[in-house]
Amino acid sequence: MSDTAPRNQAAPSGRKPSADEGGSTPVTKRGGGPPASRGRTTIADGVVEKIAGLAARDVLGVHTLGSGLSRTFGAVRDRVPGSTKSVTRGVKAEVGEVQTALDLEIVVDYGVSITEVAAAVRENVIAAVERMTGLEVVEVNIAVSDVKLPDEEEDEESETRLQ
Repeated sequence: MSDTAPRNQAAPSGRKPSADEGGSTPVTKRGGGPPASRGRTTIADGVVEKIAGLAARDVLGVHTLGSGLSRTFGAVRDRVPGSTKSVTRGVKAEVGEVQTALDLEIVVDYGVSITEVAAAVRENVIAAVERMTGLEVVEVNIAVSDVKLPDEEEDEESETRLQ
């Protein structure tokens, strides 16, 4: 500790020192500070990507995330036994100590306003990431890579039928 006054030392007149003379001992917890400030928390890029991916998918008008190529590879990967659906497809995060930046690639449903969907995605992603991680989201860049037409067959749901 960096106290300048010695502890439990009598004042020059023989009486106990007063609080302004440094006589009161401050109450400190073991370990040097509140428990929440002891140690360091790091958040992986993948954690932020998952949060952002789920938040983006919650927005009405977002059909899916990722480009056509990543969706194709993802559909193949999803068919492998034991694999799980990737919630980070189409999301890239750069995470620093106190800030993060996100890039999202989305496919929107036909007929929706792309600017309104992008704004809603941005708001939802920023709110979710900042609330869950405490990181400041400095930017959310959104690339609309495709529009899902109502009569298009779903890539991920179609399966080849072999007999």
